[in-house]
Amino acid sequence: MIMRIFQVVTHPGKEAEFAEFFHHTAIPMMKATRGVVSVFPGTARHDSPRDFSLVMVWESLDALKAFVGEEYDSPHIDPAEADLVQFRTIKHYEFVAT
Repeated sequence: MIMRIFQVVTHPGKEAEFAEFFHHTAIPMMKATRGVVSVFPGTARHDSPRDFSLVMVWESLDALKAFVGEEYDSPHIDPAEADLVQFRTIKHYEFVAT
């Protein structure tokens, strides 16, 4: 399985708008995506109000590629979030079941 960690920093003043998108679009979309085993959303904290994270566990690299394409190392950007996010990162790991 593949663990995909997507992190964003919003533009200043866009925190509430991104939070709305995150909770009502991004999280439900990922939970409903074929090949996603688990979704672990992380929302902004008082000390980091512009930071959000989404950890997804995918059943396989092939399942991930079916969703994002061959260039899976690039973040998949929904058009609704494009103007809200200042910076984004994406990392992949082999998932280790404990």
